[in-house]
Amino acid sequence: MKNTRLSLIILLSLILNGFNANAQNVVNLKLCFLTEPYLQNPQTDAMTVMWITNKNCHSWVEYGENGVLSEKADMKLYGLVQANNRIQKIRLEHLKPGTKYSYKVISRDILRFEPYKVVYGDTIESGVFSFTTPVTLDKDVTLLIMNDIHGDSHTIPTLLDLNGNQPYDFVFFNGDMLSYLKDESQIISSLIKPASAAFASGTPFMYVRGNHETRGVFARNFYNYVDNDGSYFSFTRGPAFFIVLDTGEDKPDNNMEYSGLAAFEQYREKEALWLEKQLKSDACKKAKFKVVLMHIPHYHSGDGYGTMQCRKLFGPLFNKYKVDVSISGHTHKYGIFDPVKGEHHFPMIIGGGSKEGTRTLIRLTIDEKVLKLSMLNDAGVEVGQYEIKK
Repeated sequence: MKNTRLSLIILLSLILNGFNANAQNVVNLKLCFLTEPYLQNPQTDAMTVMWITNKNCHSWVEYGENGVLSEKADMKLYGLVQANNRIQKIRLEHLKPGTKYSYKVISRDILRFEPYKVVYGDTIESGVFSFTTPVTLDKDVTLLIMNDIHGDSHTIPTLLDLNGNQPYDFVFFNGDMLSYLKDESQIISSLIKPASAAFASGTPFMYVRGNHETRGVFARNFYNYVDNDGSYFSFTRGPAFFIVLDTGEDKPDNNMEYSGLAAFEQYREKEALWLEKQLKSDACKKAKFKVVLMHIPHYHSGDGYGTMQCRKLFGPLFNKYKVDVSISGHTHKYGIFDPVKGEHHFPMIIGGGSKEGTRTLIRLTIDEKVLKLSMLNDAGVEVGQYEIKK
């Protein structure tokens, strides 16, 4: 009995000492950036700068025109400057349209955060990057679209290289860029780092999740790492009105794979109500072109539950309000489909998959007279094109 008690005391001591050692390691850990800064949610007068640190800290952005970083911005919420956090998300506001800004990000270690005293440690800063805000009355817009990469970090720079030196305004990730979400390190290594290295520190990306980004223990944390105006949203760029739809999962909510934790059927019904309001809006009516971006195409993708509910809820609205084109992914088989009477009254574009030979980069350029789309496979060969004139 004495030996048993002694063993328990020793075991408890080892556990407590381990906890104390881990706590001390966190305190002694040197502050560093886990990612380069990456740009989100571009507006003519605003831009979000995001980055991730290995420790909780206080962060800000220094920025300005003509290479002079004369302005400073941090994140304020409910009267408090945001601090003691690792995911940094700072909105630069009151910017000038069509203007080039230089910036760098700074993070300051917090050694102790007490009720009436904060003790700071080391300060680290990034290199200097730059971006240009959109023009208010821009006559054209160009975006690059990728989808269904499924966590292959090499695919992002590979596809981006196919664009060469042609200018573009932003990149759109059209779902299933990851196969599932298990933890933060996966998001960093498979998405943020390759995107930042390729373009995202100087050119923003937008993101709509696919059905695979709804899966995994970390899926509910996904939107902490991007800055959209919601999980589905709309925006105007140049002569185009863009509608971004979150198509959710591809199986019924009661499918055993979801373990009773899916609720996409009501989610899509609510989204359809929002969609009609967007299509009836003045911004949509004034636009020369109406473009839908969504992961699961409501035709040409089988008869799965998600596809069929999207067809039922979204399809009639697309036709009623005369959408010009929809661009999707999901099937892992690229294709360009002409309008079909009684189904979709507009062309449907579907990007490729994740395997070599099936991956695609879509380049979409829209001006006041014509919408031009070109689809390249990962060998740089054009495998599809479409043109719509107004």
